[in-house]
Amino acid sequence: MLDFPATFTSAAEDAGQRLDQYLVSKVPDVSRARVQQLIAKGEVLVGGSAARASLRLKGGEEITVTGPPHAPPLRALAEEIPLDIIYEDDDLAIVNKPAGMMVHAGAGATEDARNRGTLVNALLHHFGTLSGVGGQLRPGIVHRLDRATSGLMVVAKNDESHRKLARQFSSREVHKTYIALVQGWPKLERGTIRTSISRDSQRRVRMTTRRPGGRDAVTHYLVKRKLNTVYGKFALLELKIETGRTHQIRVHLSSINHPVVGDALYGAARELKSESGKVRAAGQARILTLDRNFLHSAALELKHPKTGETMQFSSALPIELEGLLADLGESE
Repeated sequence: MLDFPATFTSAAEDAGQRLDQYLVSKVPDVSRARVQQLIAKGEVLVGGSAARASLRLKGGEEITVTGPPHAPPLRALAEEIPLDIIYEDDDLAIVNKPAGMMVHAGAGATEDARNRGTLVNALLHHFGTLSGVGGQLRPGIVHRLDRATSGLMVVAKNDESHRKLARQFSSREVHKTYIALVQGWPKLERGTIRTSISRDSQRRVRMTTRRPGGRDAVTHYLVKRKLNTVYGKFALLELKIETGRTHQIRVHLSSINHPVVGDALYGAARELKSESGKVRAAGQARILTLDRNFLHSAALELKHPKTGETMQFSSALPIELEGLLADLGESE
């Protein structure tokens, strides 16, 4: 086993090889991504100076790796971040997550800027301890919301509560209601989308309903309001989901050609443009934008993990979503 810091001397046959490729071949069980991370942090020196991953070796260089080849285990860090707490007791908490906040850092993150500002970090600062069932990266997290989605989430404060809440989710005893604004008017006033969801093979950040197999997913929708505006037609939907697949509501609505407003990943327009000559009110913008998805977790019903009591919570639309509805207006 190598000790670090570790120094290597490139050979003549290494000439022309990239620095990161060279180190992957020299350091046991280290990924190229981790090597590139070390290089980016200045923890790899060539001839005593920091270098780029793409540096082509000439042979004879002295290369020193000062950082550990393997990243330390990722854990959430307590941060003083404001929280909108709807309810709390010794076993659970209900919080209202704002759009733009990640629930927790990704598995590829490190304890730097990419692991800052998460809901988990805020929870740790406020509550001190949470359930450990989800591991050090996701303490207390029983379910998730996408970064660009706002609304209600339940958080487990201890392991027993976490396990009981998780069983409620898996047995579909937890009832979640979402509000979304979508482009266009669905043909039916209410409907159910039952299409399986899997990872998009071309764009790994996306999910899709177009691949065979995948995981079963069920989304029910009800049209609450139709808007006919100078920016086009929109529908305000109430949605209930029986399953909790990644991006479920977003990909399901996109699959019926009614993407969530603001959700460019799934086909929504990046800008809402008014029809030429139809901007009526003084000061009404010709172009409207939304820097988040118009998707909000508005209601949550579950049983208390200790008492069994049915608990119901609700959350009004955030001000930026109400503001967009007002800005859209309606045609005469």
